Amino acid sequence: MTEQLGFSVRIFIPNGEPEGLRVIEKSNWIGHGLSFPRSIYEDAKSREELTRTGVYILWGPGESGQMPRAYIGEGDNLLQRLRSHQTNKEFWTHSVAFTSKDESLNKAHVQHIEARLVKLVSDAKRCELDNGNTPNSPSLSDADKVDAELFLADMLLCLPVLGVTFLESPNSEPRSSRKLFLSGKGIEAEGYEDPSGFIVQKGSKAVIDDVPQLNRNLMELRSTLKSNGILVPEGEVLNLTQDYAFNSPSNAASVLLGRSANGRIEWKDVNGQTLKNIQDAAMEESI
Repeated sequence: MTEQLGFSVRIFIPNGEPEGLRVIEKSNWIGHGLSFPRSIYEDAKSREELTRTGVYILWGPGESGQMPRAYIGEGDNLLQRLRSHQTNKEFWTHSVAFTSKDESLNKAHVQHIEARLVKLVSDAKRCELDNGNTPNSPSLSDADKVDAELFLADMLLCLPVLGVTFLESPNSEPRSSRKLFLSGKGIEAEGYEDPSGFIVQKGSKAVIDDVPQLNRNLMELRSTLKSNGILVPEGEVLNLTQDYAFNSPSNAASVLLGRSANGRIEWKDVNGQTLKNIQDAAMEESI
């Protein structure tokens, strides 16, 4: 697995409000980000960056209550697009826009980046995508395509810092070498801890039916995963069709077992040690 290199992200808060307008810059990058909640749109719209060519993401609560809803777009003048969405889209509560400091991004670049972002969100299936159509990437020269991909790669490093994690699919290889296992009610599953959440691996199984006492939010999450084709019937169980990041080990265990479960107890390593035992031992070693 390729070693992930360190980098720095600078977040400048021009108005002194940590949850307000934020300007994002990354080391060795020509990109420039602007993030703000919808509540301060009137203040943010005066920023010069929004008059440039760029891409943007809007997000807010989803209809299911279990996943955020998101819209991805691009424009030659971002402010014109945001002004339209301020009037016509009700769901979004937050936004982030990316442009280039030297204004080197052109229309074809941002169309390519928009198409790639939509594809990433569609593959990750961690949010409700508001885009009505799937955009196609324009024809680009090899050099322009590389430029657009490099810009996108740096964007994707900045977005989780801002709390935008629904574009991320789990790593194909776990950062941790310790696999964890769950079994019960005729199902078996494999997973591991990761900075992006608790990852349950493709091919893991879940029970068909949940108990009536299951927490309503967990019921809705199971329903959403089934409707999105992430959990599909396979005989007398449900099959997980892709690696999937849950918010916690307990959420993962509860969804798979169809009942409330303490993930720190249910998930165990190959030697039968619970996740709780593993974490407690690691804590003692650090003292």
